[in-house]
Amino acid sequence: MADPTETRERPTRAYVIHPDLGNSRTRRSPELALEEAVALAHALPAIDMAGAEVAKLRNPDAGMLFSKGKRQEIGEHIKAAAEGEGAELVLIDGPVTPVQQRNLEKEWGVKILDRTGLILEIFADRAHTREGVLQVELAALAYQRTRLVRAWTHLERQRGGLGFVGGPGETQIEADRRAIDEQVIRLRRQLERVVKTRELHRKARAKVPYPIVALVGYTNAGKSTLFNRLTGAEVLAKDQLFATLDPTMRQMSLPGGRKVILSDTVGFISDLPHELVAAFRATLEEVLAADLILHVRDISHPETTEQAGDVADILGSLGVEEDVAQIEVWNKIDALPTETREALQRADSRTEGAQAISALTGEGLDELLALVEGKLAETLDEPRELVTLQLAHSDGRRRAWLHRQGIVQSEDIGEDGVAVSVSWTARQKAQFEAL
Repeated sequence: MADPTETRERPTRAYVIHPDLGNSRTRRSPELALEEAVALAHALPAIDMAGAEVAKLRNPDAGMLFSKGKRQEIGEHIKAAAEGEGAELVLIDGPVTPVQQRNLEKEWGVKILDRTGLILEIFADRAHTREGVLQVELAALAYQRTRLVRAWTHLERQRGGLGFVGGPGETQIEADRRAIDEQVIRLRRQLERVVKTRELHRKARAKVPYPIVALVGYTNAGKSTLFNRLTGAEVLAKDQLFATLDPTMRQMSLPGGRKVILSDTVGFISDLPHELVAAFRATLEEVLAADLILHVRDISHPETTEQAGDVADILGSLGVEEDVAQIEVWNKIDALPTETREALQRADSRTEGAQAISALTGEGLDELLALVEGKLAETLDEPRELVTLQLAHSDGRRRAWLHRQGIVQSEDIGEDGVAVSVSWTARQKAQFEAL
């Protein structure tokens, strides 16, 4: 009897290359950049790592990217990878033009995927909501339009049409600009309908004046772990790049009783493809609508400062104003040596708008929530007016709304109705009048 494991699809042997330009255009050290690229490759279950290296690249060749000698050297490494079996796919951690891709594939005899293509593939594998699927397809088509590459089968898997890499049962994207443009128009129309639904939900939340607190940060900074710890939700939280993709929102109460809506968003990454930033703008609008942004940083990462810079760049490109209230959450202090942790906690006490925590152990969360409450009080608390409203006995709905807001000072029930004394803001008054 045949071993059922023999019928399983064999993972694709992949070799990762990080081109080191040897200049100051990037914040990252080549070794750590390669480590992140390998982690990206590991994020796809269809890939089996065969090897990785940093390739010095002083003057990129317009047609081949690498020089002749470097191409020969890398070609030998590719053939010797995976214990002599050789790699089938080469992931280049950077941009590769269509001409360079075609020429390198011909010389090395393998398929080439650049950083943008790999991130698109990961997003295609992770998108679950209708909006997420549409956004990935739209981003993939924008990327593909300049390439018009034929679908290849090295990462074949049944995915129900997600992503841009062809597979069994998937519809192949026709290599024709007009066909792609027509499909882009169709996807944008579908996405517009989804966005309108999201806007309706946002307007419905606006009637309930709960502030929105958005979690942002570099991928794998611990946002989902923090989200789960604060809300009791069960969002997937793994030590993996882009473990979660679709946004999640939950209501929670702060220690002082104020209710807020906490939003967990997709993680950012350096050199995030502009196609993805544009396509996921609707999802990231939750960040634009936030009253307070919690920037979650993996403070144990050796390049946490560089990662914070990448996040700031992406927030700026999305149009997040500099004056929007933000708190820096220095996460993963449990991964630091004791002396470093203590020094960091002393530093956060002196740094305004920063709090060191461990989302995993819960250390520092009480202080973080107190800081959140204080920031919201500074930015949202408006002048209040004390008024007395006369409500009919039958007007239970508006009376209940006033109580839910926590603004009722006293009530006097008489024969003609209920006199309710409230202390409210102008915004609450407008919402009450709209009921």
